[in-house]
Amino acid sequence: MRQIVLDTETTGIDPRQGHKIIEIGCVELINRRLTGSHFHVYLNPEREIEQEAIEVHGITNEMLTDKPLFKDVAQDFIEFIQGAQLVIHNAPFDVGFMNHEFALIGLPVKHTESLCTVLDTLQLAKDLHPGQKNNLDALCRRYGIDNSHRTLHGALLDAEILADVYLQMTGGQTALNLSGQQNAGQESRQQSIIRLNNNRPALKIIRASADEMEQHERRLDIVEGKGGPCLWRQ
Repeated sequence: MRQIVLDTETTGIDPRQGHKIIEIGCVELINRRLTGSHFHVYLNPEREIEQEAIEVHGITNEMLTDKPLFKDVAQDFIEFIQGAQLVIHNAPFDVGFMNHEFALIGLPVKHTESLCTVLDTLQLAKDLHPGQKNNLDALCRRYGIDNSHRTLHGALLDAEILADVYLQMTGGQTALNLSGQQNAGQESRQQSIIRLNNNRPALKIIRASADEMEQHERRLDIVEGKGGPCLWRQ
């Protein structure tokens, strides 16, 4: 699976008021591993950036005077994201701006969803942690991800942090395809199998302590209290 973790910075909060994208940052995941491939660009919006936005991302009008227009990078951007799953925190915001930019330059692409699927990690976080703060900083604290080097928001930095958050939030590693079947259109990839030497010593088995078992049972009581019969007790 190819996924693109994406973030944007903008001149304001509403494209319907003429606000535009000024930074795009993307990092690539393949089979839930960062590949090192990325797409990053600053853009000249040909309009003023609102002061409130500058206080968030630190990008000023003067910094963008010599940067390309969206139309100058649109094709490269489309080629980078096409066919992938976009992973975005608060996806309606970024996708709304992307669709607005595509429409402004008259591309046949009217909707981002015609290029790729979209996963909203904010909605995913709300489903996993209802009633809690689920912004990127809160999720970093919850999953033990160090973002102390971030003083301002930036699209590429936020995309890199979101990639770490997404992987932790969804289990940290890819699921195995035990059926041997692949989705339509997915390229076949050979998976190497490493066979262990039978002469190696047996793996050490660490069993849960009585206290840990008691904590586990209490947690199952909570699960059953909220959602009915617990699979672990069936």
